[in-house]
Amino acid sequence: MVLGRSIPVSLATQQPAGQGDFLMARQHRNPDDLHRPVLLDVVVEHLCAAPAGLFVDATVGLGGHADAILAQRPDIRLVGLDRDDAALELADLKLARWTGRYELCHSDYRALPELSERRAWAPLAAVLVDMGVSSLQLDDPDRGFSFRLEGPLDMRMDRRESRTAAELVNRLEANELRVLIRDYGEDPHAGRIARAIVMAREAGPITSTGELAHIVEQAVPQRGPRRIHPATQTFQALRIAVNRELDGIEEFVVATARQLAPGGRLAIIAFHSLEDRAVKRAFRYLASNCECPPEIPTCVCDKRAEVKLLSSKPLRADEAEVAANPRARSAKLRVLEKI
Repeated sequence: MVLGRSIPVSLATQQPAGQGDFLMARQHRNPDDLHRPVLLDVVVEHLCAAPAGLFVDATVGLGGHADAILAQRPDIRLVGLDRDDAALELADLKLARWTGRYELCHSDYRALPELSERRAWAPLAAVLVDMGVSSLQLDDPDRGFSFRLEGPLDMRMDRRESRTAAELVNRLEANELRVLIRDYGEDPHAGRIARAIVMAREAGPITSTGELAHIVEQAVPQRGPRRIHPATQTFQALRIAVNRELDGIEEFVVATARQLAPGGRLAIIAFHSLEDRAVKRAFRYLASNCECPPEIPTCVCDKRAEVKLLSSKPLRADEAEVAANPRARSAKLRVLEKI
C-alpha cells in the first residue's frame, strides 16, 4: 500500500491488502465518525512531557492520539505503525494536515524495536501502544470480530495473515478449544463450550459469527439475568489467539524502554487483564533495583532501575469519558519514563 504522506514498511508478508478494507476506507472520509480514542487527554498530557524527537504511535489506528500529539508538539515528528491496512489509509486522511511531520508503516507494534534499529530511529522520545480493537474492526461485519454482527469468522487484525477464527474453531480438538477459551477468555464454562462447538461442527463447518454465538449461548446455562452476552469471552479468546495478542508483550516493553532517550516515555493502554498483567510485570522489572531471590540476603545481580513508573496503579477513564465512550470503561493506562 502506498499512501501519499507515508512510507510503507512491513516486517511480515508482502501480499496485497484485502480489497474490502480499501473500499471501506474510501467510503468513510472522516475517521472521527468511526472511532473515538480512549484516554486521549491523559495520554497527550503524559507523552507531551517527553523530550523533543521521534514519537511513535505503535498502534496508530485511525490517528486520533497521533493527531492530538502532533497538534500539541510542533517540535516533534511522528511514526505511526499498524497492522491493519484499512486503519492506515484512514489515519492518513486524519493526519493529512501534518504533511511532512509523519509517516505511516504497515507493521505489528511488537516489531518496533527491530524496525527502530533498521531505520536508525533510536533514541525514541515517546512511544504509545493502544492494545484495543478499534471500532473500525468491531463494526465491520466482514471482519468477524463481533458476535452481534453476522459475518464470516475471521478476526484478523492483519488481513495479510492466513490464520482465521474459523480455522481454529473447526480444527482444534475439544481439549485445545477448552484451554484456549479458559486461558484467553477466562470463561468458567470453557469445557462446556468446547464440547458444544465440537458437537455442532459434526454437522458441517462453523463459518459465521452468528452461528458460533448461538452455539455458545445454548451451551452456557443461564442462572438469572446475564450481565454480558455468553459468547463475549469465547470471541475474546479466539481474537487473542488469531492475532497472537499476548505473544512477546514483556519482551517488547523491555526492548522498547531501552530504546528511549533519557526522559523518554512509554505509554501502554490495555483492555483486559491478561495484557495488563504482562505490561505490569515488564514495567516492574524495568523499575526494580534487584532481581535476586528473597532468600539471598545481599544483592548479587547488579540489576539497577532503568525507568521510573509515573503511577503506582493504572490510570482509568473518568465517569464523563465512560459516559461519552463506553469502550473506555475497561481501558488501563500505564506510563514509564526512562531514567
